[in-house]
Amino acid sequence: MPSALPLGDPAPADGVLPPQAAIGAEARGFSLYAHIPFCSVRCGYCDFNTYTASELGGGASQAEYAATAVAEVRLAARALDSSGVPRRRLSTVFFGGGTPTLLPSQDLAAILGAAIDEWGIEPDAEVTTEANPDSVTPESLSALRAAGFTRVSFGMQSAVPHVLRVLDRTHTPSRVPEAVRWARDAGLDVSLDLIYGTPRESMDDWRTSLDAALECEPDHLSAYALIVEEGTKLAAQIRRGQVPAVDDDDHAAKYELADSVLADAGFHWYEVSNWARGAADEPRFECRHNLAYWKGGDWWGIGPGAHSHVGGVRWWNVKHPRAYAARLAAGDSPAAGRETLDDATRLEERIILELRLASGLPVELLDPAGRREVAGLIAEGLVDGPQAFRGRLVLTPAGRLLADAVVRRLMP
Repeated sequence: MPSALPLGDPAPADGVLPPQAAIGAEARGFSLYAHIPFCSVRCGYCDFNTYTASELGGGASQAEYAATAVAEVRLAARALDSSGVPRRRLSTVFFGGGTPTLLPSQDLAAILGAAIDEWGIEPDAEVTTEANPDSVTPESLSALRAAGFTRVSFGMQSAVPHVLRVLDRTHTPSRVPEAVRWARDAGLDVSLDLIYGTPRESMDDWRTSLDAALECEPDHLSAYALIVEEGTKLAAQIRRGQVPAVDDDDHAAKYELADSVLADAGFHWYEVSNWARGAADEPRFECRHNLAYWKGGDWWGIGPGAHSHVGGVRWWNVKHPRAYAARLAAGDSPAAGRETLDDATRLEERIILELRLASGLPVELLDPAGRREVAGLIAEGLVDGPQAFRGRLVLTPAGRLLADAVVRRLMP
């Protein structure tokens, strides 16, 4: 089942934020995340806050979800106004899940339309929905484009049938290029998500998946190492010896292969697990919504279990769709808790997140002990020497494999 929410301070029923949230808001962008918590089946590796029809039970309706999400959009606008946060046009919007495209296109359009009604949207805004390849049609994708969506991210995961079976994915490999073609015909940019390191996935299997993804000519590609989360079906299978455990060395070799193959195909890395088509100095296809997360931007998260962040104030919604709907039906915020980040915590999070970016981390942010580590990291080939001398820490390919260890050495 999905992992637990963090602990925090109580959140007020009206959703109003502390004064800190408004400080400097005019200079920051504003994004919206909409969580759609529905899946046709639960994948064996997934611990996201998602539910199948059988798991939902009574009191939570997929058919009524759009109206409930719109209610939170309206509440969000009122809460931000009451908090003194100036209204800013949306720069990015991201629908994630779950499988957002299990909802009818008109429902997704209604949620997006409500957000635009409240805040407006930048002319060049990036508006993404995640989708499974078997959850879309040419008609649904065209309807999303007409509603203002600009981008679709398909959960491809693998092009190898036996790997898809281990992951409990429902689509066939042949459906991916078909769905990409439909998205292109609709005028949408396309991203593909891959997972590497699945039990019994060989290096040849992984190369097959990379080649198949590139044959689709996507604009963006994400590749994530499989993490076995406690409480998932896959974790139980590994514990019982039904499938082999994942292997860190296998993960490393597959990451290196992906980075090499994608670079040869004209993609540049801009975050440890993400590559975009084109040169690094022309970041047209980088995911601007995720960059807003990684750079500490402001966003409101709509939906059960969704997290939000505005000006150093972070909060999260109740997890279950029934509880979420009940709060909003009563006119109350669905927030379960929140925290106001102090300067030390915000600095630590900048180090963790910005070091993962190709743009790097400013050396000046480090305390004296952290700065003393830089020479050793250069000598060990984990950060780029010339970039460090110019004042930014940028991970080398070897450093990306050990990003967490590098972060620990730089922490205050």
